[in-house]
Amino acid sequence: MIEGLPAEGALLLRMSGSLDAHGAELWSRELRGQLEQADRAGLRPVLDMAHVQLGGAAVLRTLSETTRTRAGRPDLIIVRARPGVREAVHLARLTGVRLYSTLDEALRELARAASRVEEPPAWRSQIADPVRPSYEDLHKEVRALRARVRTAPVIGMAQGVLMVRYGLPDSGAAFRALRETSQRFNVPLRVLVSAVVVARAPAGEVWFPGRRPLPVPHLRILARGGRDPRYRRQMIDAVLHEALAIGRAPAGHVQFVDPAVNALTLETHHGCAEPVLDHLVRGRGDGTADAAARTRGRQVCVPDVATDPLLADDCRRALLAGGARALHSVPVLSSAGSCTGVISLHWTDAGHRPTAAHTEALALLAADTSAWLSWYHRSVLLDALEHLHRALTGTAR
Repeated sequence: MIEGLPAEGALLLRMSGSLDAHGAELWSRELRGQLEQADRAGLRPVLDMAHVQLGGAAVLRTLSETTRTRAGRPDLIIVRARPGVREAVHLARLTGVRLYSTLDEALRELARAASRVEEPPAWRSQIADPVRPSYEDLHKEVRALRARVRTAPVIGMAQGVLMVRYGLPDSGAAFRALRETSQRFNVPLRVLVSAVVVARAPAGEVWFPGRRPLPVPHLRILARGGRDPRYRRQMIDAVLHEALAIGRAPAGHVQFVDPAVNALTLETHHGCAEPVLDHLVRGRGDGTADAAARTRGRQVCVPDVATDPLLADDCRRALLAGGARALHSVPVLSSAGSCTGVISLHWTDAGHRPTAAHTEALALLAADTSAWLSWYHRSVLLDALEHLHRALTGTAR
């Protein structure tokens, strides 16, 4: 069985079971379908073969037939294949296939490849190259794969919860139910699976009995421009847009706390250079203004990135390499006082400090963000969970 887990910039394919000569044709057909899906969506295909019992000859024949027609497409990246499979593929020198022992190794190589890409000559800059990825595209692929590394365990936990709770036959059935609910309610998959993992188990036919529809909160800043609070990405982008306008900052980002892993997760960004984004996606929260704002529950100003002792060395290097010389982080606090997210602004000039008026306006924006996020979790997200529960309860019957 091949299970596809879509993510921004990548499609992680997990293969499980066994493959012999009889099953090779079926597996080849399924793999071709998944690769075609990745190509249509512009995603980098990554095949994880850690949990496969198979013979090298069958794999070699399958991969050869599958990749033969993919000239000009991104290489199929294979990770964690068993020694016999790795040796067979390596000796066959298959075109369009790249082998790595681990996903981390693949990520490092993609990052190195991105750093080696040079700017094309001026006469070629106007010509689109359908084969050779750009520097920016490679960085996006690396970030997407790193994000998948962090998200995949939570998806696996949610699949396990649903399999046990509803007696589903396999993880594929659980993933299909999660994907259908995610698409129906326009809730990101990583947000939905996190909610499945942390929410209390349903005790009856209704997951959250007695729940009533909540009115949309009065949003003083975020209500502008006819924004629809049901659309999560639209609202988060609006948060960053308002923050950048208030602080007159050229760059910034928004992170929310993922309750399943109790860590800040990058939601949106603007104007951030690649070193900064790479550091954020890696999720190294200690020694950052974001982490300090979350821990202290108040706004944190770093007027000089180069000298401020608050920042860890790796964070400082990433910020300086990305051209950020000053930053300011604003916590998003729930009504109970816990931090549910952080809004951060970057400036290119050292010594920048928000004025008292700007600080007050950012606090108002954070309060708006908290009110909306609480409503979203108790309305749209719980509606999605309720639908998932009804659908799977019917399946169990």
